[in-house]
Amino acid sequence: MKIRTLICALALILSAPMLQGQGQVSTRKHRIADFTDKVTQVVLTGNEMLSSALREEVVAGWTASAFEFCPLERYESIKDKEEYYFLIIADAGDISFLTLHKGAYEVISLPLSAAMGGDGRELTYLSALIKTIQDYTLEAMESERVAYGMEAWVNRNYDKWGHTKQIRIAREDLAECVTEQDLDKYLDTEFLIAADTAEADQEYHSAQYNTLVGYVVAPLVPEKDSYCYKMLFEADTHVLYYLSKHKITAKKGVGFLPEDLKRLAKKR
Repeated sequence: MKIRTLICALALILSAPMLQGQGQVSTRKHRIADFTDKVTQVVLTGNEMLSSALREEVVAGWTASAFEFCPLERYESIKDKEEYYFLIIADAGDISFLTLHKGAYEVISLPLSAAMGGDGRELTYLSALIKTIQDYTLEAMESERVAYGMEAWVNRNYDKWGHTKQIRIAREDLAECVTEQDLDKYLDTEFLIAADTAEADQEYHSAQYNTLVGYVVAPLVPEKDSYCYKMLFEADTHVLYYLSKHKITAKKGVGFLPEDLKRLAKKR
């Protein structure tokens, strides 16, 4: 028995280097551990307006790593290389996303606008999405829990501090299924619905203190399996406090649903 045990132990010792060489465990946290050491290539696509806005906002607010601006042609030739990170606005189906990726590995992707073109509001909230991508990636470098749970990481902000905030959601950003009864049930004097989109966005532009502003991203023409994304940004800090999505159906249209209002009101 002792001889057999010694033989087994010796076999394990001898095989250890082989096991290490054959299969290193690569977790999400491990894969992005070099984020701050690498150059982020900020990809400027063919959309002149968006590229100009992206360039401006990155110069003003990208602090997590060194960065360079990258023409689309060069991006196509280096996009699979893991020696860079890439920040790019790209379509995925009927939605345009702001995405950070490293080679073929996607770090984080956030909805920006309809793929066929937005209404201009995406330019208002672009800086907040850039901030969110940096904040998330820096925390994900340190925490597997964050790295594997981006949406939960975002929504913890509302879970912790949402009860202290005023909320502005434009009526145009409410789904058609939201009734006046829903508003009466879930909203109070501190949970405000803006009269129109311009009024809600003005709260963001003016950096209104302690105020969350709603922003909805959905396809211009929703089709089967299309999704609607709902977000709340804090006006003065640009922190993303709430992120949720739902599949668009005949009963669940574009915008914040009654269940969103219920979820938000529950924490107040």
